[in-house]
Parts: sequence; structure tokens; C-alpha cells
Amino acid sequence: MKRRTKILLSLILIIAIYVFVYFSELYMDPFIKRILNTGLIYAILGVSLNLINGFTGQFSLGHAGFMAIGAYASALLYMSPETKMSNFFMVPLISPLDRIQIPFFWAIIVGGLMAAVAGFIVGAPCLRVRGDYLAIVTYGFSEIIRSLFNNLQNITNGPLGLKGLPTYTNLWWTVSWTIITVIVIKRIVDSSYGRALKAIRDDEIAAENLGINLFKHKVLAFVVGSFFAGIAGGLLGSLLMTIDPNSFSILFTYQIIMIILLGGLGNITGSVVVGIGFAFLMEWLRFVEMPMNIFGIEFPGILGMRMLIFSILLMVTILFFRQGIFGKVEFSWEGVARLFQKKKVKE
Repeated sequence: MKRRTKILLSLILIIAIYVFVYFSELYMDPFIKRILNTGLIYAILGVSLNLINGFTGQFSLGHAGFMAIGAYASALLYMSPETKMSNFFMVPLISPLDRIQIPFFWAIIVGGLMAAVAGFIVGAPCLRVRGDYLAIVTYGFSEIIRSLFNNLQNITNGPLGLKGLPTYTNLWWTVSWTIITVIVIKRIVDSSYGRALKAIRDDEIAAENLGINLFKHKVLAFVVGSFFAGIAGGLLGSLLMTIDPNSFSILFTYQIIMIILLGGLGNITGSVVVGIGFAFLMEWLRFVEMPMNIFGIEFPGILGMRMLIFSILLMVTILFFRQGIFGKVEFSWEGVARLFQKKKVKE
């Protein structure tokens, strides 16, 4: 299929998505819309973490920390001075943050850039190690960020967090950032940088012998992934209208890792589809944590049953679908054309 044809089809698909967004904002049930927004944020997180863990082969557990940086940095910039004053009633917010208020878009961008800077600061020294050692270091970074945010009361309001955030996040924002994330990371993966990242994932020693700068490419993946994690954190904070340090615990990172494992390591399509599906299943499975009466027998509600079900699903996927549910199957216009050709042959 010609490149121009693929670009045209992609533009038509994007236009169709935005038509869906337009009608969804007008007519979709607010509850369903909220879940869909959450799912799209999960998709951004899944795709961005897949660049680090899936395509580069670096086992990072620091995504929750980058999310926290993006969420707090953006919130402190788009909140009104009055809202800041009502939040920081115990310890005043430092100047000039107490007076600054900028548009949501620029606040989100700054939050992403702050997370990217943190990704570089962490990645530059830490990416010289790999495997379990990298996982331990990035996990430690995430916990340090959470601890700092719990204690920096004149910046983050400590454990009280930030309440009453403006609800700017809607489908226009989440869909747009999901599309941007997919396009940017897809372009990186399909470029010479992407081929170098895959070579590093498969065999670092062989990649280095071929002249690939391991440090440069690892840091690139880490910074880009951190940037989009910060973007997702900013969107999530505005969607939930409240953030606190404990919202960004290691459990959040585990959820994102579960998404990319179920979708398939190194699979962008899988991260998007499973990310959205994960949000809907998390809501649909709430009933398993509530008291139930089955055949006259009372069963008390047990918290955490949803994650137990997801853990079982993950075990089944690892046992029977080693490469995830989607494996190596990525969305492509060539694949769609082949699918229609097969249908015509059967007919």
C-alpha cells in the first residue's frame, strides 16, 4: 500500500474518532465518559511504559513517580490563586506559585517536561545497570518522590494533597494526547532509533559492538516515556479533581505493567486496547468486592478481589499467550486490507 494512501486513511480515521468524541461529549452517559477518559489515560501510560520496558527491554518501576511529578507540577500551574489559598491553609504555598495561573494546555506541557527532566536525572546514572537492579533503583526513585511530596508541605501540601482541582480533562484532551502519544512513539519505534532500541533489548553486547550508543538510546527512551507519564498524571489529576502522594504508589505502576504484559511487550495496539478495557473491567468487576447472597449463603465483600481476578488473567496470559493477548499483531492498513481480501475469498 502506498504511503500517501496510508496517510489519507489515517487522517480519515482520526477525523472519525473526533466525530465520535463530539457526539460522545454531547450524548454519552457521564459515568461511561469518565471511565473512557480513565481508560485513555491508562493507554497513554501503557504505550509510554512499553517504550521503556517493551521496546528497549529496561525493567522500570518508576512510572508512578513520573506521573506524580506531572500531576503536581501541572496542577500548581493551572489552579486559581483562590483554590490554592483554600488548599494551603496550614502552610502557605511558596511564592510565586501562589499567584501563578496559566492555561491548562501549557500547564500539562510543563508537567510533562518536569517529568522528562526527572527521567533524565534518574535515567542518566541508573541506566548503566539493568534487569532487577534497574527495577530496584527506579522503584526506590518512585518511593523517594512519594516521600518528598508527603513532606514538602509548602509546595505539595503534604499528605493533605490538592483538592478542588478544575475539571479540564475531557475526551477532547484524553483522545488528543492518546493520538499524539501513539504517533510519537510509533515514529520513534519505526525510525533508526527504534531499530537501535530493539537491538539493545535483544542483546546489549551485540548492539554495542555494532556501534550503538547504549547510554544515549536508553536515556532517550526513558525521557520520552517519562514525558508522557507526566502528561498522563496531569490529565488524571484534573479528571479526579484531587491528588495526593499516596495516589501514586507502586501499585499504580503494577497496574500499568499488567496492561503492557496483557497487551504484549512491544505492542502499541495491545497497550491502547487493554488500557481502555482495563478501566472498564475495573468498574464492571466492582460487584465482586461487595457482599453477595448466593443460594441463601451470605458472602462478605472482600477488598482487592478485582486485582486477584486480574492477577489470574495475567497468569493465564503468561501460560498460554507468552507474547500477550495481541502478541506481535499491530494495527496496520495493510493488515486491514488483507482481512477484507480474506473475506472476499471466502465469499
